[in-house]
Amino acid sequence: MTQPSRSFLFTPGNHPRRVEKAFTVGADAVILDLEDAVAIAEKPATRSLCVEALKQPRACRGYVRVNSIDTAFCFDDIEAVVGPWLDGIVLPKVERAADLQAVDWMLTSLERRHGLAPQSIDLMPIIETAIGHANARSIAASGGRLRRLSFGGGDYTRDLNLQWTFAEDEIAAVRAEIVLASRLANIEPPIDTVFIHIKEHEHFAASARKGREFGFQGKLCIHPDQVAATHAAYTPTDAEAAWARKIITSFAAAEADGLASIQVDGYFVDYPIVEKAQRIVDLYDAVAAAAEARA
Repeated sequence: MTQPSRSFLFTPGNHPRRVEKAFTVGADAVILDLEDAVAIAEKPATRSLCVEALKQPRACRGYVRVNSIDTAFCFDDIEAVVGPWLDGIVLPKVERAADLQAVDWMLTSLERRHGLAPQSIDLMPIIETAIGHANARSIAASGGRLRRLSFGGGDYTRDLNLQWTFAEDEIAAVRAEIVLASRLANIEPPIDTVFIHIKEHEHFAASARKGREFGFQGKLCIHPDQVAATHAAYTPTDAEAAWARKIITSFAAAEADGLASIQVDGYFVDYPIVEKAQRIVDLYDAVAAAAEARA
């Protein structure tokens, strides 16, 4: 993991002030929206606004959420926004591996047109329908430039007529399946759903913690205020990183003496525990490096 992917902050692509602010609040990535946050009549004109915004100096990655592949807007969205200014495309309502493969082919062609390195443009699908849930494993295994999945609880609960509660028990099964599908395909851990109650800060924090417990690596955000809480949930604390380093160091010393299972302050440690500790250290260091680069 070379860059942290804890927070992906959505902002409407046709609101310049919101776009400008979004790039300053410390999110790991900003997603300029061409889909749900933009009125149909505004979609074509918003494409160039997104490009101009992405060309400006910024301290985090810049993505565009295009319209879904079954709309009349998707092809023109992608063609208009791809260029050296873009870090990635977010593709909503993905239901089949073929959806991703078609967009991957488009991106490959556009990378050639713009003289970009192959697969330099990220492609992140959102699983947000019953069909997408059912096909999550084949979507995750579709190959190409796919690095991670993401989950959209708003459309998912609408599609299945679920009551989206603060406890979020009704989306536990799809969360678990998306994490499992990602692991089976050997791609990065996924990005968890947005949380639509902007003023419910405690419930948002609980949702972020729940996503981390399920195995997600970050969360989609819809308001700048949600970024800090997301980072609090998904960033190892100084104490956690220090403990992880102690596990790694102690185990390395024991392994040199031929031991592969030890106790560290009464905590059993073997190879799987060391691997988890290394993940904590890697993320902690990646976050620190990203913060230093912004400074």
